[in-house]
Amino acid sequence: MNPTEEARLREAFAGAADGVTPGPVPLAAVVRSGRARHRRRTAGLAACCGLLVAALAVTAHRFVLPVQDPPAAAPAAPTASPPPAPPETDRPRIVRPGERVRAAPDVLLWLTAQGKHWSAPDGGENFRSVTDGNLDLASPGITHQAEGRARGVFHSGIYYGTKAPARVEIGNTAAALLELPGSPGWGVWYATTPSADPGVTLYDGSGRVLAQLPGRATP
Repeated sequence: MNPTEEARLREAFAGAADGVTPGPVPLAAVVRSGRARHRRRTAGLAACCGLLVAALAVTAHRFVLPVQDPPAAAPAAPTASPPPAPPETDRPRIVRPGERVRAAPDVLLWLTAQGKHWSAPDGGENFRSVTDGNLDLASPGITHQAEGRARGVFHSGIYYGTKAPARVEIGNTAAALLELPGSPGWGVWYATTPSADPGVTLYDGSGRVLAQLPGRATP
């Protein structure tokens, strides 16, 4: 194509272009599209940052706080059986010579080196000797006196021949025990029961019977 023909074609194309009216530019659509692309880019960056922070936190935890196995629980020690209960005892009460003890509502009882003393309802006194030779203080034994009262029968007596008495029972009733200081080898027991003639038994600390009387009152 020679220069003259090329010039004529340019003029024809320019004339045709002048007759075309361009449409309006879609500015709102362009703005929305640009904002959408911006949000997607921002969300993608935030997600990447979050994953990166989580990965760094896990890595730091592994290096700073290593996982440790829980300590093994120590085996439970076998439970020891409780010790057997000691036998029931009623150790003697130590009293001074001549000290009065209220053994019953109308009975006072006291000890001297000579033996057992107790008051009678009429105001008199009774006495049981431990020095008159009638009691063998070298062997365990027991005596029993019983006196009727309005509130039952008052029982008392002397136990002897042991320095470690633990209990005196009259029937099913445990008696109270009295002794002078120094473990003289004898003491006095007393109790009140409904019956006049239950048996009396003297026990040591292991529950062994040291002396026994049948179910009747004896001097």
